[in-house]
Amino acid sequence: MVNLELYRVFCTVARCGSLTKAAEELYISQPAVSQAIKQLERELNRPLFIRTHKGMELSEMGGKQIIAEVEQAINLLDNAEKKFSGAKENATGFLRICASDSVSTHFLLPIIKEYHEKFPDVSLTLHNRTSTETIALLKDKKGDIGFVNLPIDDREINLMDSVMQLHDTFVCNEKFFDLTEKEVELKRLQDYPLLMLESSTATRQAIVSYAYLQGVHLQPEIEIASLELMTELAKNGLGIACIPREFVLKELEQGTLKEIKTNPTLPSRAIGLALPKDENMTVAVKEFIALVNGKIGENLSWKSGKQ
Repeated sequence: MVNLELYRVFCTVARCGSLTKAAEELYISQPAVSQAIKQLERELNRPLFIRTHKGMELSEMGGKQIIAEVEQAINLLDNAEKKFSGAKENATGFLRICASDSVSTHFLLPIIKEYHEKFPDVSLTLHNRTSTETIALLKDKKGDIGFVNLPIDDREINLMDSVMQLHDTFVCNEKFFDLTEKEVELKRLQDYPLLMLESSTATRQAIVSYAYLQGVHLQPEIEIASLELMTELAKNGLGIACIPREFVLKELEQGTLKEIKTNPTLPSRAIGLALPKDENMTVAVKEFIALVNGKIGENLSWKSGKQ
């Protein structure tokens, strides 16, 4: 018997007319949607869609022949499940979120506030974890949603699209403002006191590795666990902070910190949303993801924390 979830994917693609839109609605990746359709076509031994430049159209001898019956069957099953379980349209139960300080404080905080007001019956738990620790919790089914540094190649979790882009840069107070007057070579910063995250963090490792490929050895004078504390140390002239620009926008606008333009610049990176593998998402999880997706396009001023 063909997996029922394949038919759910089939109906969603048929309704949306697009693999991308279907993936967004199903909260899975586009390749996963495409693979599900291919698998169903293999099981039924016929093409279900015609792939055109406009999107996905049901084939005459495949998709159009079964769409009505499949939709009816799925609707009947959904109604039966709701009737049997007495499921509510509102989210209930619990939600375990795993994220770093910076993501929690400066991205998730307004989402959590809105979510709690909208779904007060959901018990929220926020695990303050690094990316590595977050992935471990998701694998052990001890977390429902995780926010991790990208890229990640781990088939034991379900990785969705990125939720934020970060651009690491160097900032300083007036003590080092001479470096902000024009672009400077990245290697020149080797001779200045640097403030960086602890060596165990994925962010620090990525920055140091990139610099090393450029023949530059970035050795911090002070290692810090919190980007918030790093910002304050930089404002007080204790060194040049290596920090995402997005987390010091307020300080840059006020002039308490200035950005040092380097050649080459540090590469941008992203934070992605991850889920446990092969877990059926509860209403609570789906509603939280919907709020996250609603925030992605907004202009949020993120500040600092730990990556």
